[in-house]
Amino acid sequence: MVIKVIEQLFSICKIADISEVNFSDEFCFVSRTDEELSLVCGSKYVPETAAECDNGWRAFRIQGVLDFSLIGILSEICKLLADEKIGIFAVSTYNTDYILTKKENFERALLALASAGYDVVR
Repeated sequence: MVIKVIEQLFSICKIADISEVNFSDEFCFVSRTDEELSLVCGSKYVPETAAECDNGWRAFRIQGVLDFSLIGILSEICKLLADEKIGIFAVSTYNTDYILTKKENFERALLALASAGYDVVR
């Protein structure tokens, strides 16, 4: 399985309003629940009015389109990184999964995945 590194810094934020989101950002994930409106975006696109924000995240994606019948891909990656004591923030899209780690743990995460047989591509 191929892991594709995304070469930018990300921030994870709580926002009050979707009008604050810069949808020109190449990677932009918005989620809404009954309790919050969250945004994952490139750090340079953090809305000035973000209620809370955690900066300093790096990301990679599982390359390709993952069929919904595939089971355990995300959980296997999460377990590998948990075994290395690396926290994650995961985002799933229709096609694939994105995994973010704090930037200070990112290279160690990639090394753990490569050691487990994943093909890491930059």
